[in-house]
Amino acid sequence: MIRLLLAEDQGMVRGALAALLDMEPDLTVVAQVSSGDQVVATVLGTRPDVALLDIEMPGLDGLSAAAALRAALPSCRVLILTTFGRPGYLRRAMDAGASGFLVKDDPVEGLVVAIHDVLAGRRVIDPTLAVSALSTGPNPLSPREKDVLAVAEDGSTVADIAARLHLSEGTVRNYLSTAIGKTGTRNRVEAARVAAANGWL
Repeated sequence: MIRLLLAEDQGMVRGALAALLDMEPDLTVVAQVSSGDQVVATVLGTRPDVALLDIEMPGLDGLSAAAALRAALPSCRVLILTTFGRPGYLRRAMDAGASGFLVKDDPVEGLVVAIHDVLAGRRVIDPTLAVSALSTGPNPLSPREKDVLAVAEDGSTVADIAARLHLSEGTVRNYLSTAIGKTGTRNRVEAARVAAANGWL
């Protein structure tokens, strides 16, 4: 019997997925959590074979939870399930040690096959997203540029960004200018939008 953990913040989605997976003769959902910061403790307590993690969760996002889980229990395979098929997310998921990355639009039969594949040591990646990731290329932003754009995403002023990140306004302007150039956009709001759409933030 393959033991599964589900990490999904939407209760209805989590419950429906658990019910569908429990109908499979060789799968059993041994734990369900609604936030990323519950993943590691729950995994250590239940020892699942495969963890299915959403990306957008409160507490800790699924990509950060995947990295923490792999460090805490390397034998547990990680499958990222997301609504957000962004190329940057795929790269970050692989860097975090995930064995697979699927979008939630896929039928449950495909997920069942993917669970067996990752348990057998194979990588499973949504083919459309793989092509998109290859054409988009790696994240061009430095860690500090990502920080500045993430704060700029809501339209914050340079002064606001500087205060929140404890940087000088001149330094913030430099980071924003570089990030705007790297994303090929005209201003910081556009740059933040492009970076978010590609999963770079």
